[in-house]
Amino acid sequence: MNKLVKDALVLTCITVIAGFALGLVYEITKAPIAKAEEAALQNAYQTVFANADSFKDLDGFNSEAATDLAVKAGYSDDTIDNCVQALDASGNLLGYVITVTSKAGYGGNITFSVGITNEGVINGYSITNISETAGLGMKARDTGKGTFSEQFVNRQAETFTVTKTGASNSSEIDAISAATITSKAMTNGVNAGVTYFNSLVGGAQ
Repeated sequence: MNKLVKDALVLTCITVIAGFALGLVYEITKAPIAKAEEAALQNAYQTVFANADSFKDLDGFNSEAATDLAVKAGYSDDTIDNCVQALDASGNLLGYVITVTSKAGYGGNITFSVGITNEGVINGYSITNISETAGLGMKARDTGKGTFSEQFVNRQAETFTVTKTGASNSSEIDAISAATITSKAMTNGVNAGVTYFNSLVGGAQ
C-alpha cells in the first residue's frame, strides 16, 4: 500500500513539474511566435500590394459576418479571417487585403491573403500557411510566369472556375497538374475573398 502511495506521489510530482515546464516554455515562446506570425502576415500584405505604404485594420470588421457572406455565396469551406485597407503614403485608400482560410485543401487548411484594388483588380495572393503534397499542391505557392498563382495577377475580380482542359475565357483558371483539389481550394478561396470585397465596395460581379 505504501509503495502505491509513493508511486502515486511520484507520478503526481512528475505531472506537476511537466505541466509547469510546458507552461513556462509556452510563455517564453508565445511572444516570438506571435511576432513571427505578424511578420509573415505583413509580408503577405506587402506582396499583394507592393505600392502600399501602410496597412490599416478595417473598422468594424467581423470575421463571422464576413464568412457568412461567403457561405451564402456557396463557399462553405472558406472563412474570411481578416481584412485590412491598403494605404498610400498620404493615407489614401488603394484597396483591400483580405485574408482567407480554405478548409478544402488536400493536406489541410490553406491560409492566404488576396489583394484587390479599388477598381476591382486582383493583385494576386500570398500564402502564409499550407501543407499540400510536395511537387503537386505545394505548387500553389510558386510565383512568376507560368505558375498557378500568376493567373490571378491583374485579373478583374469575378467568380472563377477551375478547368483541366485549358482556360478559354477570363473566368477560368488552369488547374495545377495532378492537384485539382488544391486548385479548387485556392480558387474558391479567392472567390470567397472577392465576394467579401463586393460587399464592401460593390466590385465587379
